[in-house]
Amino acid sequence: MNKIYDNAKDAIKGIESGMTLMLGGFGLCGIPENAINALVESNVNNLTCISNNAGVDDFGLGLLLKKHQIKKMISSYVGENKEFERQLLSGELEVELNPQGTLAERIRAGGAGIPAFFVPAGYGTEVAEGKEVREFNGKMHLLEHALVADFAIVKAWKADAYGNLVFRETANNFNNMMASAGKITIAEVEEIVPVGAIDPNQVHTPGIFVQRVFKGEKFEKRIEFITER
Repeated sequence: MNKIYDNAKDAIKGIESGMTLMLGGFGLCGIPENAINALVESNVNNLTCISNNAGVDDFGLGLLLKKHQIKKMISSYVGENKEFERQLLSGELEVELNPQGTLAERIRAGGAGIPAFFVPAGYGTEVAEGKEVREFNGKMHLLEHALVADFAIVKAWKADAYGNLVFRETANNFNNMMASAGKITIAEVEEIVPVGAIDPNQVHTPGIFVQRVFKGEKFEKRIEFITER
């Protein structure tokens, strides 16, 4: 099975309006920026996007929001995007906010085939509305359901032709767990190496979870905040 695609445009083929997508990264670190740009150009819409955050106004998922291609966001931290805030307050965008650890575990559970789990985070807050509550060891917990996606789009440092992935430092956030929770996983990478070049002990995501790999054309790798002293 050939998993190597020429570019982002080819790799995202099959993504249609109305689908659910997972997009890895944390802030602007480790986001699949080339794939996001290809989605913007494809004009797919009515998307449900599962991502820790929603990018910024002119980069990352903010570009999809700007063109109103996203119907719903399932996220944790979304405070750096003014267009996101505007669409939320105006009712144009449906938003499901999760405690960050809960979001991570919902994704991990989806990849592991676990349909639901109980967690204490969010009990007694708006997060608990409409959810089953149960007591364990004298503490109240909420029932949270696992997340899966039609496509998971992740950003890795290296890949081989089998789809084995290596993530680099902070860019590992959410990418690794999302790679196992997509029905089809697309990996945008900085380098494609020969099979056997990656030490098996260094593989973060085995190729069994990855269906498509492409080398990104360019990586801007923006820094969200620069702090000087």
